[in-house]
Amino acid sequence: MEIQVSSELSTRVPDFTAGVIQYRNIEVGPSPQMLKGRLQLFQESIFFELDDKNVTDFEGIREWREIFKKAGKDPNRYRHSAEALYRRIKKQNYLQTVHSATDVNNFFSLEYEVPIGIYDADKLEGGIQIGIGSESDEYEGLNGRRNSLHNLIISRDSLGPFGSPFVDSTRTAVTEETRNALQIIYLRPSLGIERNTKLTSSLMNMFLQIHGGDGEFTILGGH
Repeated sequence: MEIQVSSELSTRVPDFTAGVIQYRNIEVGPSPQMLKGRLQLFQESIFFELDDKNVTDFEGIREWREIFKKAGKDPNRYRHSAEALYRRIKKQNYLQTVHSATDVNNFFSLEYEVPIGIYDADKLEGGIQIGIGSESDEYEGLNGRRNSLHNLIISRDSLGPFGSPFVDSTRTAVTEETRNALQIIYLRPSLGIERNTKLTSSLMNMFLQIHGGDGEFTILGGH
């Protein structure tokens, strides 16, 4: 599956960086107790940290707010998905377990302070481009709403947009039937290529430990 960054996105966000992982022959199911326990404990520790900190004091959250601004979206009105998770935790509205793939996504999104999307690769068609949404781009999101994607960073295949660090679409959602998946980690350009490569690799390794199968990753941009 060929994946590229559009020239428009490269112009607006010159240091845009993403880790892209392709998984094959995975098995998605209920999360193991180890993952559920770590997710719960981590949320509790973030909640206590937020007692004397604002969500925007976290460096990754702040950096991705700036990226949204560069792309052309007001980060106060459109919060990237990692910030939305942190704001839920601040209200003690903890994330409940969904299934193993979503739980790994949420855990690493909280740990890295960045948005992460995961998609059923068998529901994607043709090559993938990460770019900027136009006025006419929209989809049914996992937030239960029809979402306008204008000036948001989006991923699209030959059928249209399917993912964004704002909210992902229902069309390519991962379920327990998913066997092949595509994961996009919207990395922090400030960390540099070496650290971002390590982060992407460690996420892939933990995902494969839980789901089996095999995977490979590449880093887009950030050079």
